[in-house]
Amino acid sequence: MQKIDLSSFDNSRYKPGNKFKIFVWYLCNILFFKNALPFSQRFKRGLLILFGSKVGKNVVFKPNVSIKYPWLLQIGNHCWIGEHVWIDNLTNVSLGNNVCISQGAMLLCGNHDYKKTTFDLMVKPITLEEGVWIGAKAVVCPGVTCKSHAVLSVGSIAHTDLEAYGIYQGNPAKNIRERKVE
Repeated sequence: MQKIDLSSFDNSRYKPGNKFKIFVWYLCNILFFKNALPFSQRFKRGLLILFGSKVGKNVVFKPNVSIKYPWLLQIGNHCWIGEHVWIDNLTNVSLGNNVCISQGAMLLCGNHDYKKTTFDLMVKPITLEEGVWIGAKAVVCPGVTCKSHAVLSVGSIAHTDLEAYGIYQGNPAKNIRERKVE
């Protein structure tokens, strides 16, 4: 039986960007996003755009948000990003218009291959289509697409795609009913 050998882990093939740019972004993320100071939404939007994000109008960023690499992030119009949200976008994350990500939720684009002794890093994009709501403390796993107006309820974990207008709950998240928007 093989054993995991983390001493042989090699992440050198993963290059998300220039090291200096990553360092400067980490400082900006800590100073302007990962704290409770009341920086304006316009300032935060401008900073993300400066670092390569595509950000729509009227996006709300609550305090203590963490964004890994803004140049791999696209946010539509009228989105809400709640307190303590972690966007761990090791690859592309796309949010459609009117997406709400509630407090403490995580969008995780990376994982490790537990079948390999070298525990290789695996990354896959995440897409949240128009009108999606990710509940508080919910987790969206690598490669998941949440289709139009899907809901991932509080504390749930999406391992697979969520169908349009479905309300999902649990771990793994299961479709429990249809979302009716009036």
